[in-house]
Amino acid sequence: MNTAQHDLVVLGGGPGGYVAAIRAAQLGMNVACIDENERYGGTCLRVGCIPSKALLESSHLYHDAKTSFSNHGLKIGDVELDLPTMMSRKEKVVDTLTGGINMLLKKNKVTTYNGRGRFISSDTIEIEGKSPARVKAAKTIIAVGSRPMSFPSIEEDGVRIGNSTMALSFPEVPERLVVIGGGYIGLELGSVWNRLGSKVVVLEALDRILTGIDSELASIAKRTFTKQGLEFKMSTFVESAKVQGDLCVIKTKAGETIEADRVLLATGRVPSTDKIGLDAAGVATDKRGFLEVDANYQTSVPGIYALGDCIGGAMLAHKAMEEGVVCVERMTGMGSHFNYDVIPAIVYTHPEIAAVGKTEEQLKEAGIQYKKGMAPYGANGRAHTLGETEGRVKVLADAKTDRVLGVHIIGARAGDLIAEAGAAMEFGASAEDIARCCHAHPTLSESLHEAALGVDGRALHTF
Repeated sequence: MNTAQHDLVVLGGGPGGYVAAIRAAQLGMNVACIDENERYGGTCLRVGCIPSKALLESSHLYHDAKTSFSNHGLKIGDVELDLPTMMSRKEKVVDTLTGGINMLLKKNKVTTYNGRGRFISSDTIEIEGKSPARVKAAKTIIAVGSRPMSFPSIEEDGVRIGNSTMALSFPEVPERLVVIGGGYIGLELGSVWNRLGSKVVVLEALDRILTGIDSELASIAKRTFTKQGLEFKMSTFVESAKVQGDLCVIKTKAGETIEADRVLLATGRVPSTDKIGLDAAGVATDKRGFLEVDANYQTSVPGIYALGDCIGGAMLAHKAMEEGVVCVERMTGMGSHFNYDVIPAIVYTHPEIAAVGKTEEQLKEAGIQYKKGMAPYGANGRAHTLGETEGRVKVLADAKTDRVLGVHIIGARAGDLIAEAGAAMEFGASAEDIARCCHAHPTLSESLHEAALGVDGRALHTF
């Protein structure tokens, strides 16, 4: 078998991997990118972010057509669900975006290899698949991502009990769906099937949902989701789940037995570092399988770098993309920077939940004195025209310097609104800076402006 030589080989074609490969090619490197799937884009594009958001949008429109269109004077009669067409649209979106990535890699002259890559030495990777190959490079980036966590007591068959990938493609709307885990994946997919007609029960081991999100917003979200029809069982530890006949039987440690048609296991993700030949490369992992890297994303082995989900931290596609850019730019001597304190996080339920920076709990724990400004969506004109008056914006600023430390939003289009907050924080803005910026009227962004005014007790449109 011949060995192809490259300047840089990227193992993994997900958000972090393909972005790193493209940026490296832009900087003049001879780059190869390896992925075991024919379609590049990783979990995010193929079976994660993109397909789930497509279903969230379609299911929201279906729900609105049934419940809210009449409020706008739109009478459309009975609304019927065509699930196969909804699923087909989802796949078309995925195909379009993954196809676009293949075109970008080709345009930037990145050599692509389809197959499972495995280190056979610190500078050589062997690729298994339809077209076996071997590649060698002075520098390698490991960007293999993560996969859903599994448990021996949860007997996944991939049909009735399984992870988020399974829940993206149910052939029919389950009458009863149990979601194990109250994080963003479980709540997003639980919301999809709840809107389409399932009775959804969320089992969460903790006493709150959405850990990591500001607790005040998480409490509001739970009340809102309950009104929408989701049922929550908090502090509930699942002892086992298995298929019995045509039913799924879930048993909790408290002795409760719950029956369902389908079970979605959504309890987090683990790094996919176990089958890529790390021993042969001499790269060690921690006890959870994550790779440890230095400030330049280099592992303990010179020339081998890692980024994205497999190095831990926020398991978010945009975090991996930024790491991909910074990693390859630093390889070439550029002084690139990534501010880990300003990474937006979004939950695409309805209403959306978005956050950037510190929560109140984190500030209190760190002993940082802060001021808070709040603005309800109900005081916003655009929210009323949209029929989306449920929600609020919270701005947290340093009590002495007024520098914005965190922004937390629950409400319509929160995921878009958080971008302004992130940009402001990246430039070290104060709440006064945001308050002094003229915001167009009527827009939802005025709620951020109002909350920034509220930090100093100067809110103009809030009681």
